[in-house]
Amino acid sequence: MIEPTAPSAANGLLVLADISGYTSFLQAVTHAHRDDAFADGAIPDAYAVISTLLDGIVERLVPPLTLSKLEGDAVFAYESATDTTPRGDEMLECIRGCYAHFRHRVETAHSVWQCWCEACSRIDDLDLKLVLHAGRYVLQDVAGRRELVGPEVVIAHRLLKPGTPELVGRGAFALVTSAAAERAQLQTGGATPVVESYEHYAPIDAFVFRLT
Repeated sequence: MIEPTAPSAANGLLVLADISGYTSFLQAVTHAHRDDAFADGAIPDAYAVISTLLDGIVERLVPPLTLSKLEGDAVFAYESATDTTPRGDEMLECIRGCYAHFRHRVETAHSVWQCWCEACSRIDDLDLKLVLHAGRYVLQDVAGRRELVGPEVVIAHRLLKPGTPELVGRGAFALVTSAAAERAQLQTGGATPVVESYEHYAPIDAFVFRLT
């Protein structure tokens, strides 16, 4: 039996990239193709396309970050002690480059997609939102996997559903907390300031960067 690795503490960026519209898109495709999807083991093209989009996000974020895991429609990455994470404008370019690559892969799907029914054409509605937070976290073994745990990890995930949708609006964006902005040395002059509030946490100052 392999002994679990002892927990270790670290401090760095926590990054989540989430495909918005993912659940409703797959539900619509499954309903539209309810008579042929999964028949005789056939898998709807939508699943392969989603995998391609997630692969593209990982390709752009790892490196410079370290991949923690895939969480359904989201990629969770973090800054480890050995990462050479870009700072300032280079970090913003990394984020914008990730989004541009995402849009390119959505457009590429048009050349390989076999069906353009109303449900399948909703692939164009998929978009990307990113959350950048920073703080202390603990790496520990859970059920044989190396996991990130701690209050800052929890709040990073909660920020995927901002409490100020009227300020965030529709479309692709990166929500960067003040802790992440300081850590990554980001200039926030062109971003929209917001304050997020969650139970058990002090109000969180953050900034919304439009990616479109």
